[in-house]
Amino acid sequence: MEYDVLIVGGGPAGLAAAIRAKQVAQDRGSDISVCVIEKGAEIGSHILSGNVFEPRALNELLPDWRERGAPLDTAVTDDRFYLLTKNSAVEVPPMLLPPTIDNHGNHVISLGNLCKWMGSQAEDMGVEVFAGFSAAEGVFNDGGALVGVQTADVGIDKAGKPKDTFQPGMILKGKQTILAEGCRGSLSEALMARYALREGRSPQQYGLGVKEVWELAEDKAKPGLVVHTVGWPLDAFTYGGSFMYHMKPNLLLLGLVVGLDYRNPYLSPYQELQRFKHHPAIRPLLEGGRCISYGARCLNEGGVQALPKLTFPGGVLTGCGAGFLNVPKIKGSHTAIKSGMLAGETVAKAIIDRGEAMDEGAELAEYQTNMEGSWVWQELQQVRNAKPAFKWGGLYGGLAYSGFTLNVTGGREPWTFTWNKKDCDTTDPKDRHTPIEYPKPDGKISFDLLENLVRSGTNHEHDQPAHLKVKPPLADVPVNVSWKQYAGPESRFCPAKVYEFLPDESSSGEMRLQINAQNCVHCKCCSIKTPQEYINWTVPEGGGGPAYSGM
Repeated sequence: MEYDVLIVGGGPAGLAAAIRAKQVAQDRGSDISVCVIEKGAEIGSHILSGNVFEPRALNELLPDWRERGAPLDTAVTDDRFYLLTKNSAVEVPPMLLPPTIDNHGNHVISLGNLCKWMGSQAEDMGVEVFAGFSAAEGVFNDGGALVGVQTADVGIDKAGKPKDTFQPGMILKGKQTILAEGCRGSLSEALMARYALREGRSPQQYGLGVKEVWELAEDKAKPGLVVHTVGWPLDAFTYGGSFMYHMKPNLLLLGLVVGLDYRNPYLSPYQELQRFKHHPAIRPLLEGGRCISYGARCLNEGGVQALPKLTFPGGVLTGCGAGFLNVPKIKGSHTAIKSGMLAGETVAKAIIDRGEAMDEGAELAEYQTNMEGSWVWQELQQVRNAKPAFKWGGLYGGLAYSGFTLNVTGGREPWTFTWNKKDCDTTDPKDRHTPIEYPKPDGKISFDLLENLVRSGTNHEHDQPAHLKVKPPLADVPVNVSWKQYAGPESRFCPAKVYEFLPDESSSGEMRLQINAQNCVHCKCCSIKTPQEYINWTVPEGGGGPAYSGM
């Protein structure tokens, strides 16, 4: 199947790209074919974010979004920031907070619901949206340029043999392909490596966000209240913090983000969230309520220093797949939408203006120029040194420096912090730390991981090849390196209990790695934090994975 514009990923960036491409064509009295493919069973089912939404980019894309019924129903009415110790919560006065965390004019939303709405807007404009299709690999021409993607085969058993339900993957071709897979997208990562798009950049840094949605007792719900915390339960040299967003009618979006450059191999982000909920300032809010949804997702934290080259022969990178999250602002949806808009606009103009003269697999360098001239780039330049300061100064040094750069210089200092370590290289050997004894869940406020996993709606066809694979050259790393040197941190950082180390019955005293791929919530953490990045995250059959509701 051939299209003018092929978009991989039905998140905010991909859908914004589709809508903007159609708008450009309409404005020029032309018509171009646009296709969006999404690996989730439906648009929004794999979307997870905080989310306090800044509508700046949406105002530019669809100025009449209110009249169109966009699901932005809870305006922010109050903003609070706390420094936690084990037994206390100290509110930071607003005058000491940087302007990046001022949420006046923003909205507490479900990003998944917003994407569903954006998907319907795109379809109304003639965009073909195919949910349940995983882009397994790129399709290239003889010159090495990307000319499309091939979707994953369906109906292959664990042994790699076709079942009665077998259907071969489709080849979808586009004059330009816009990659909008989100953080650590598998096809995006493969293309970045193929075209050396990260060359000369600092390695991307990541965080893992673990989130729950609660129905609160009605007398405890405060729609529009936004709360962030730093400090406990994390130590002073583990980057991270919590969020609690009250949304109409009585929902609480609650989560913890942990920077994946943490050192302690015994740390479990999931267990830290469960422990956080028992803080004396948090537990009373949740008592009498009910947890209704759970999920996890990695996010980019590297900022402008880690952005790859955005163009390559045949396509462009957008959204969190490239890494446009504004960390000090704790937002990335507005920058994702804007990057998608610029991608859709650049690609549509090139296709219309060049017509038949458009070379197959052309590289549109103007997209890089357009991004660097946008307010997205300006935002990221201004905050570029805030997050890296925590890497060297810890919690208190990082807060002090980020206050300086965000409140005083506005990012105009004549230096830029860089780094050369990947997150997988920051984990300390197990001998430097003591195992963490996490409290047992009480089943009311805190939950066993597998019990909570049910709330994510995760499901994969059991009889299919595992989409999580140990890279063949690193076959000895799970046991000989990860287990023996680091006590198997993947058995703790995975928020879905995919990885377990069990006694190897065929070898006395040895351990083996068991991968429970059917549990995977597609957070991508294993491809980032395992020693030497030994996991190759490939796409499962389309439609598999979480089925998030209200995330």
